[in-house]
Amino acid sequence: MGAILNPLYSFVSGVMVAFHNVFSPIFGKDSGVTWSLSIMGLVVLIRIILIPLFVKQIKSQRAMTALQPHMKAIQAKYKDDRQKQSEEMMKLYKEHKANPLSSCLPILAQAPIFFALFTVLNGIAAKDDNGVPSPIARGFLKGEYLESASQAKFFGAKISESFLGTDLLSVKVVTVLLIIFMSATTFTTQKQLMTKGMPKMDASNNMMLQQQKIMLYLFPAIFAISGVNFPVGVLIYWSTTNVWTFGQQYYVIKRNPTPGSPAYEELERKRARKAKESGAAVTDTNIDGATTPEVEAPKIEGQRNQPKKKKKKK
Repeated sequence: MGAILNPLYSFVSGVMVAFHNVFSPIFGKDSGVTWSLSIMGLVVLIRIILIPLFVKQIKSQRAMTALQPHMKAIQAKYKDDRQKQSEEMMKLYKEHKANPLSSCLPILAQAPIFFALFTVLNGIAAKDDNGVPSPIARGFLKGEYLESASQAKFFGAKISESFLGTDLLSVKVVTVLLIIFMSATTFTTQKQLMTKGMPKMDASNNMMLQQQKIMLYLFPAIFAISGVNFPVGVLIYWSTTNVWTFGQQYYVIKRNPTPGSPAYEELERKRARKAKESGAAVTDTNIDGATTPEVEAPKIEGQRNQPKKKKKKK
């Protein structure tokens, strides 16, 4: 087991030390800001590495959206045979290379890094009777780096301390605020996807929508409950990755929304409005050479009325 996990511990601690060396000339080598930014730097690096997986997730989600009519047809056809319905659904997914669990892929891919960081930070805090840090904190966190990390604080709370692992009020307050922020950003990110990034669906008997609703409330609840065991550094990590996910998702929804979604309809309306405004401007220029239609219209009406009056007199 150690042979599998040790490279992860070394990777996590090595990245933290590398970012620490970048930020220490600015904020100081023992500053909590330096170590907090090192953890955030770890997030940025991991999320950049996971961009291809994020693209795959988006493609799979859109494939699932396109399959909704076929899924409804299967549900209607085999409504009394759950087993046959599941078999046909799996066949449909395989045929179109769609994955109903695609929205979980980034979280699952980050799980090993999350666990490694959790273990390394706990290793920094855990000491034997002689005050020696746990061997699990080995890797690149040695000597002065290890001592510096063990004393680093985030708003008065050591990054290696957790809510349940201390009696200090300052640590409990910081961890509670981070847990609330972590859970709230998880909820808002999922809510953003459901309200803007997904096509409008019939809520009845829609597996994809039901799955998204479960995730909307389940993940924040899991983080809120388990967060009391997380070191402050892990809470910083997960809060940062939530902010990254929200921003990345916002960009995709705004620039390349899923067809049929509220964001897509809004983009189409915006494009139509711009096209209409552009067309009106061209028409105005062609008709009266940069004079506005409001000014020109009364003159045209007046000119048309005069001949009519002359004809009536004749």
